[in-house]
Amino acid sequence: MANRLSRSTSPYLLQHADNPVDWQEWGPAAFAEARERDVPVLVSTGYAACHWCHVMAHESFEDPATAAEMNAWFVNVKVDREERPDVDAVHMAATTALTGQGGWPMTTFCTPDGQIFYAGTYFPDRPHPQLPSFRQVLAAVSEAWRERRGQVLDSSGRIAAALGSMSPAAGSVPGAEELTAAVDQLAAEEDTVHGGFGGAPKFPPSMVCEFLLRHAARTGSAVAAGLVDRTLTAMARSGMADQVGGGFARYAVDAGWVVPHFEKMLYDNALLARVYLHSYRAGGDVEHRRVAEHTCEFLLRDLRTPQGAFAASLDADTPVLDAEGHLRAVEGATYVWTPGDLVEVLGIDDGPWAAQLLGVTETGTFEHGTSTARLTRDLGEEVERWERVRERLAAARADRPQPARDDKVVLAWNGLAIAALAEAGAVLARPDLLLAAHEAARFLLDVHRVGGSWRRVSRDGTVGAPAAVLEDLADLAEGLLVLHAATGERSWFDEALDLGREVLDRFTAADGFVDVADVDPALSAARAGAGSPSDPSDGATPSGNSAAAGVLLTLGSLTGEAGFRDAAVRALGVAGAVAAASPRFAGWGLAVAEALADGPREVAVVGAAGDAGTAALHRVALAGTAPGLVVTRGLPGEDVPELLAHRGLVDGRAAAYVCRGQVCDVPRTDPQELARAVGAVVGAVSGREGVRRQ
Repeated sequence: MANRLSRSTSPYLLQHADNPVDWQEWGPAAFAEARERDVPVLVSTGYAACHWCHVMAHESFEDPATAAEMNAWFVNVKVDREERPDVDAVHMAATTALTGQGGWPMTTFCTPDGQIFYAGTYFPDRPHPQLPSFRQVLAAVSEAWRERRGQVLDSSGRIAAALGSMSPAAGSVPGAEELTAAVDQLAAEEDTVHGGFGGAPKFPPSMVCEFLLRHAARTGSAVAAGLVDRTLTAMARSGMADQVGGGFARYAVDAGWVVPHFEKMLYDNALLARVYLHSYRAGGDVEHRRVAEHTCEFLLRDLRTPQGAFAASLDADTPVLDAEGHLRAVEGATYVWTPGDLVEVLGIDDGPWAAQLLGVTETGTFEHGTSTARLTRDLGEEVERWERVRERLAAARADRPQPARDDKVVLAWNGLAIAALAEAGAVLARPDLLLAAHEAARFLLDVHRVGGSWRRVSRDGTVGAPAAVLEDLADLAEGLLVLHAATGERSWFDEALDLGREVLDRFTAADGFVDVADVDPALSAARAGAGSPSDPSDGATPSGNSAAAGVLLTLGSLTGEAGFRDAAVRALGVAGAVAAASPRFAGWGLAVAEALADGPREVAVVGAAGDAGTAALHRVALAGTAPGLVVTRGLPGEDVPELLAHRGLVDGRAAAYVCRGQVCDVPRTDPQELARAVGAVVGAVSGREGVRRQ
């Protein structure tokens, strides 16, 4: 019999709808039931693409004996961390504080008021030397609740007080000195052997790379330019990059980027597509251009929904029939190869060549003698041969079992995808990418706004219950502002302006912004009544605070409204505090600080629609590398955005006005003069593939 998850819009929760556990969704009803039964609340948090979430589900949640104990001793709540980032953030902070590490699946135990008193991540079905079994944990927690209630409540109170004191502290806005210091610290943390930062596991530092690109553009720093080039090139050739199908896995499990954790997330690929595009725009590196295009094509091919938006992820596991005919989940089965596989698909000439190129060996680099595919060298003059081989491998791989797709639409992540696709479409002259961005934006505006209120998720065109959080509004506004810059269409600016005003009205705090506008009572109790949670760190995605800072800085440039800029500066004070401790967790905040340090530079292109001169100036403006460049385009006489006001043609010709703080230089009618003013690279301006890395 299906439990109370059967009506959920979350694919992750639906994966558990047939468990014998009496799961229910997070909400007041669960905590009311716990108070009535006088039992704790067990909160299990994960997401659809999570490998170890599937393992724990199979071992424990599908087991009738385990489920019977869970149902007897607890109220059991399943949380999709992607739907409820507020719940995930608070419970992850507690788990990390209690155990020294975090991850998913996450298992937390709460009082009926919501205060957390015990936490962990994955628990096996059998005890390990350093880890109890899940049933041992259940029995111990239940016994403590019944027999030592006072100790449990004392513990939960101490944890709540500690969580309540974790509100982010504001520092100073990163200025020139702090930005240079951040580059120096990142240089000290570089893995000089394999590229990237730190050791295993290795996550893609897309926002850190964005900061380094902007810093190099503003200062000419060879250190920053070298760091970002080496990092992006290492990832481009790694096993984390899907060399055959495009896009990137979530992270590499080893320092050498050889073996990925195979789940593929929308947010990673949106951010990576954009930063590879920016790297190509800055230096003309054709390898980085190819990565940007292949990643965008992956989004359109594998993550696009029938409604025109983008699904959340592809699973880490692939369902495969074993020798006995049983279906089992195998990590990476879709993606790995043997030398024999390659010869079978490509023949005796191309098969061994591809094996050598991709690092596919007889002993293997993954499991059971299989290998992940990496590029072991610069393709050089072999690009065309590789593209032909790649197409044949992709066709063969399409016949293999495929990973499941979490097809819910997350507002924030779709905003990031819109920004990447719109910018790539404009810079690379790919109208298909620009159209996809347009259609996704239209879907979000039509479906995710219900009665004037924004919803975070939808599935199959139907919105879910969770309200949008700060990152949703800020990332959507970012995407719409990029669409406006790419197309000159005023409607995208108008929608972004409304979102910016809502961010100011509903999410402003004394320092920066809170992540959630309306406080959840159980989360408030977990944080000793400290109010709405706020995580200032840029992790896998820009924090809500950093995303809001970037959007509001852009809106301030477009509108001339000081309130937007002032709010952005306050938010950057919070980012500055994070950056001072660890720049790797403040990438987007530092990137926005680079834009502030540069002005940011603002370009208003004025000219007739369809005019060749207007198009040429607009194309150059979009190719500019000035940090946080703000671009708008309009007809003579337009005054919205305000940056366009009082700007006209020059001797009857289209003109571009380059400004800072809406104070402009003399207008430019020559695209080459504009290129020099915005740092545009000639190869990117002309649409040519530019220069190769030497």
